[in-house]
Amino acid sequence: MPTIINKEELANYIGFQAKPTPWHSVTQQQIDQFADCTLDHQFIHVDEEKAKATPFGATIAHGFLSLSMLSHFAEDFSVIIDGFYMGLNAGFDKVRFLQPVTVNSRIRAHATTLAIEEKKPGQYRLSTQVSVEIEGSETPALVAQWISVQMVKSH
Repeated sequence: MPTIINKEELANYIGFQAKPTPWHSVTQQQIDQFADCTLDHQFIHVDEEKAKATPFGATIAHGFLSLSMLSHFAEDFSVIIDGFYMGLNAGFDKVRFLQPVTVNSRIRAHATTLAIEEKKPGQYRLSTQVSVEIEGSETPALVAQWISVQMVKSH
């Protein structure tokens, strides 16, 4: 569940660490569908037999698939300003892929709110540090500094 906050509380949520999100299992079907959407059919993602011969021993999710899962995970880790009616993805200040996600791995996100700034009346820019944990691995799949914009109605 997202955390709903009042505009008056913004400063109190700088450094806020959300609870880890629920786990998500990355299936071969999801990897194949992502490959079809992005036209990235590199064997390491879609050819289970060839992938067995790699150091990973199985197919791996595309790094961009793991990154795109942040939209799903944000439903749980987001800090939402009261009056929110629309959110926009403004990009990333930094993204690093640290560990591949092998097929059938479970992943979840950890998020910390780094900054919340009102850029224009009713438009708030949020910076969130996110890491995607792979169950059983000390090294996360990725770390990213995600920038989003929340459109907020004034009451």
